[in-house]
Amino acid sequence: MTTLRLRPEDPADEAPVARVLAAAFARPDVATPPEVGLVEELRHSDAWIPELAMVAESGGEVVGYALLSRVRVRSDGGSAPALALGPVAVAPHRQRIGHGTAVVQAALDAATELDERLVVVLGDPAFYRRFGFARADRMGLTSPWSGLGDPWQALELPPSVSGESPPPRGEVVFPPPWSKV
Repeated sequence: MTTLRLRPEDPADEAPVARVLAAAFARPDVATPPEVGLVEELRHSDAWIPELAMVAESGGEVVGYALLSRVRVRSDGGSAPALALGPVAVAPHRQRIGHGTAVVQAALDAATELDERLVVVLGDPAFYRRFGFARADRMGLTSPWSGLGDPWQALELPPSVSGESPPPRGEVVFPPPWSKV
């Protein structure tokens, strides 16, 4: 069996990543799923953090993807940085064998190394719970997706050795590309 290699995306990965996203999010009613455009727009925005765009590669083929991009948490005390996880995708012929778990964990590990403190996601609680995600509204976080309940989730990453303050609480503000999803 071929080893799974987890690494940050590089420019040569843009087309393979788009193919994985298109295949993973394919719907009969749209030619190109919005997740493909979301990633493309995020790449050209202030929300893009190159070290946090992770690919899973097997046998030289990109088979998985997980993106963490910048969001802000607005509260009475101002605004603080956080991350949004998504999209996460695995090529259909490679699903249900651990590639999604591996690429998400690699992205979260990279975020921890960069001293990030908070990640939000909208997704299947049964999948994201394995990483420690819990309902975001119970952590004092709101967003346009708060009303969805369990799928609106957040994860506090471990603090850096400098002992930063607790993760922010308040309204999560997504950059403009997210409004199209």
